[in-house]
Amino acid sequence: MRLSKSWVIASKDFKTFRKRKNIVYSTVIVPLLIAFLFPIIITLTGNRNGGNGISAAELTILLPTFTFFYLILAGYLPTAIASYSIVGEKVQKSLEPLLATPTTDDEILLGKGISAFLPTIIAILGSSVIFMTLMDLVTYGKLGYYFFPNLNAIIVLFLLVPLATILSVEWNVLISSKVSDVRVAQQYGVLLILPLAGIYVCGEVNLIDLGDTGNLLIVAGILLLLSILFFYVARSTFRRNEILTNWK
Repeated sequence: MRLSKSWVIASKDFKTFRKRKNIVYSTVIVPLLIAFLFPIIITLTGNRNGGNGISAAELTILLPTFTFFYLILAGYLPTAIASYSIVGEKVQKSLEPLLATPTTDDEILLGKGISAFLPTIIAILGSSVIFMTLMDLVTYGKLGYYFFPNLNAIIVLFLLVPLATILSVEWNVLISSKVSDVRVAQQYGVLLILPLAGIYVCGEVNLIDLGDTGNLLIVAGILLLLSILFFYVARSTFRRNEILTNWK
C-alpha cells in the first residue's frame, strides 16, 4: 500500500470540503460551541443561590464528564465528512474516475479515512484547549487549583478521541458503501454516537465515574476492539466494482 497515493486522495478531499459550507460549519462551529457552552453552564449554575450553586465535590464529577463529551463529538464530526467523501462524490459523478485509477481499495480507504480523521482531530484538540482554559478560569476559585490538564483528560483526548474517530470513520465507510444518498448515510452514521451518549449520561448522573482512569481504559479497550472489527468489515465491504456497477 502506497501512502503517497492515499495522501493525494486525502488532499483532493480537503480541497473539496473547503467548498462545502455544511462540512466547514459542522467541523469548526460545533466544537467551538462546545468549548464555550460548558464553562457558561458552570458559570450560570454557580451564580445561583448567592454564587454557591455547584460545590467542589460536584465539579470534580462534572468536569471529567464534560471532557468525555468530546467522544460524542469524535463520533459525530466524521459523519458529514465521510458520508460526503463517498456517497456525495458518487452522486456528483466524481467517484468513478477515482475508482478507475490504478490505486488499490486499501489506498482509497486510507485516503478517505485520513480526510475525515485529521479535520476531526484538529477541531477537537483546538476546541479542548479553549474548553480547558476557560473551565480552569471559571472553576479555580471553587477548587483552589487548576483542574486541567490532567492525566484523564490526556487519556480522553489522545487515546479515546482518536479511537472514537477511527471507529466513526470506519462505521461511516461501511454505511456509505451500502447507500446512495448523503442524507441517509448521515442519518445512519450518527447512530454510532448513541452508546457514547449513553455513557456520557451515566457519567452525568454519577452511575459511571468518568474521572476514574480504570473506567476510561476499559472504554478505550472496547473502542480498540470495535475499531479492529469494523476495519475488517469496512475493508471487506468496500468493493469498487460493486460501487461502480450497482450504485444508481
